[in-house]
Amino acid sequence: MKSEKIIKPANGYLMLVIVLMLFFGSITFSIQQKNAVYILITVISFIGFFGFILVNPNTSKVVLLFGKYVGTIKDNGLYWANPFYKKKTISLRASNFDSERLKVNDKLGNPIMISTILVWRVTDTYKAAFDVDNYENFVRVQTDAAVRKLASMYPYDNFADEGHDEDITLRSSVNEVSEALEKEIDERLTIAGIEVLEARIGYLAYANEIASAMLKRQQATAIVAARHKIVQGAVEMVEMALEELNKRQIVELDDERKAAMVSNLLVILCGDKEASPIVNTGTLSH
Repeated sequence: MKSEKIIKPANGYLMLVIVLMLFFGSITFSIQQKNAVYILITVISFIGFFGFILVNPNTSKVVLLFGKYVGTIKDNGLYWANPFYKKKTISLRASNFDSERLKVNDKLGNPIMISTILVWRVTDTYKAAFDVDNYENFVRVQTDAAVRKLASMYPYDNFADEGHDEDITLRSSVNEVSEALEKEIDERLTIAGIEVLEARIGYLAYANEIASAMLKRQQATAIVAARHKIVQGAVEMVEMALEELNKRQIVELDDERKAAMVSNLLVILCGDKEASPIVNTGTLSH
């Protein structure tokens, strides 16, 4: 037997009535008749009490007889089976697992802290009970191993200025990373008969030794990007101003005065502080 086998033993309520009748009836007859046969029936019926199996909702009972797998009971209720069966309870409920924060290196070698949140449940009780030593500990160990492997496959963030322009990163590609993590963990837990319902990154940050430096780098990258956007917009505004002046023939400017106008406008538009205007009340020559 290498796979799960679903069984449904005898109705426990009917057998409870039969065992109680045999037990108390044999006691009564043994007292009245003083016959050893009734004492034997009393002992056998007493052993029958050990055959009752109670299965709660979303739990299962794996049944063995002298080390041999007999089957699994998944339907909840009261049942009766061979009193010599050994019963092992395995939960079929969905379980949450929040891993510890692991210190690993990403694809670029940067140390990061990462953890995962996993939702899983047992689907094959035979594999969970016999193919691994402890399926709950197996989930924890394999999840940590999958997170370490995933972190080494992707960079924490994009570093396009250093020639590392990645389509998928741990920080920005949440859906893609979660799908890859779920697939990786599911492949590892299949051997234990466990289904992965959801897997996602629970915590992600740079390690303490580089967190401050990386924060400054991110701030610098943001400032450079903002400056680039400001300069691009300023150039477009200056170009539009010159075109409008020329189109409406408000004033004719030579190359020198155009250069001065461009310089002044760029200083005003790109400066961090507000410019103080100087009103020229004379002519263009003064």
